[in-house]
Amino acid sequence: MLPDVEAFFIFAVMERTAFIINPFSAKKNYQPFLDELKKKVGNPLYYVSESIPGTDDFIRENFDNVDIFVAIGGDGTISTVARNLINTDKILAIFPAGSGNGFSNETKFSKNLDELLNKIKAKASRKIDTFTVNGRLSINVSGTGFDGKVVKEFEKTTRGFKNYIKVSLKTFFNYKPIKVKFLDEAYQQYNGRYLMLNIANTRQFGNNAYIAPNASKSDGLVDMVLVKKFPLTYSALFAFRMFTKRLKDDEYVTYLPVSEISFKVNTKNWHLDGEFNKIKSPVHVKVQPASLNILI
Repeated sequence: MLPDVEAFFIFAVMERTAFIINPFSAKKNYQPFLDELKKKVGNPLYYVSESIPGTDDFIRENFDNVDIFVAIGGDGTISTVARNLINTDKILAIFPAGSGNGFSNETKFSKNLDELLNKIKAKASRKIDTFTVNGRLSINVSGTGFDGKVVKEFEKTTRGFKNYIKVSLKTFFNYKPIKVKFLDEAYQQYNGRYLMLNIANTRQFGNNAYIAPNASKSDGLVDMVLVKKFPLTYSALFAFRMFTKRLKDDEYVTYLPVSEISFKVNTKNWHLDGEFNKIKSPVHVKVQPASLNILI
């Protein structure tokens, strides 16, 4: 491609790219990213998000003139942007700036702006699955029980991986298992008490903690992960397996690959992609196959 033609092509692609920044991610230090973006792109279309409705409005206002929407933040930010792009030809891209970055890890986005800009210039994409929990979108991992409680308490802190570990340990010793009752007769053998219940579209929570090592974001299924409360003697093995992609079915962990499932649970505390939510039972989980277009 001739230099002038290539320059025009790159300009045209960037003209149809929007950057949405969560100013509360990455310890509220987004300015260096924005400075670098302006230096390398020139006059980028960007929005520093003031609220979820503000993000929704920005996307709606620019929808017809933008092909690629870049979410700069953690899994919650990415999910907020993604819900506006479901079942459209618009493309989601990511610059990870959260505390866990599970979804961006699983979709191979790094904290390298040059690498991201090269992907945008190439404009290659593919469709992946998402799922809903009582109609609310999730793109990565959502759950209730122990980790739902952890997220609720974690949001009271200044975040960060160390605080997540502290909150997790404190919560573990005091947490009473949740009661789960499946509505479909085929799954009623799994009724019981659990430390946590997770729905995994990808393999990890974030920080390379692989709760569902065999999950795929493009197979039309999610992995339901049922974890019974285990003794302290098992906790080291559980952690080792989780951080080495070796968690598997055993006396404490059960995997159920499903496309749709309904159940009741005696708590309303959930996290959807790491963001705390109140969700009432009965709970209906449904996969939306090939519903999100993502940059590769």
